[in-house]
Amino acid sequence: MNTPNKLTVARVIVVPFMVLFLLTGWGGEANRYISLILFAGASITDWFDGYLARKNHLVTNFGKFMDPLADKLLVCSALICMIELNRLPAWIVIIIIAREFIISGFRLIAAENGVVIAANYWGKFKTVCQMVMILLLILDFDGIFDILETVFIWLSVVLTVISLLTYIIQNKQVLTMQK
Repeated sequence: MNTPNKLTVARVIVVPFMVLFLLTGWGGEANRYISLILFAGASITDWFDGYLARKNHLVTNFGKFMDPLADKLLVCSALICMIELNRLPAWIVIIIIAREFIISGFRLIAAENGVVIAANYWGKFKTVCQMVMILLLILDFDGIFDILETVFIWLSVVLTVISLLTYIIQNKQVLTMQK
């Protein structure tokens, strides 16, 4: 297994630990900082494994499959924890997760017809924005951070909807494909 794929697997392994520290008292007062480090580290590997795979020509079918799955698992798990912690309303998390299901369905239909739907910049901006939002929500600082949290929450929702609409518009032919 190459290094980018090992980073992807590591990201998946981190998720239950992040959830454990977010939702339990195991780490005591350090819980949110442990969760923050786990989420931030996993988020950085999201960028780093893709960079290494492309730079060193280590793109594999495993990586193509597992990398987006690991990203969804990381972000969706953190978002669901934010509901439990009363940091985000459920409707926002539902919008974000629904978008992921819809895009995954689009990609599955396209792949069955030999078409690859690549990530676009709206999707990348959405992911970065969501990760920053989650980091701010984990930190849960008062003052100026409340404003930043609100800005990133709304920016995440808007970018989620824009990226969904962009994918659908750019790939509407996928819905009419027949194998």
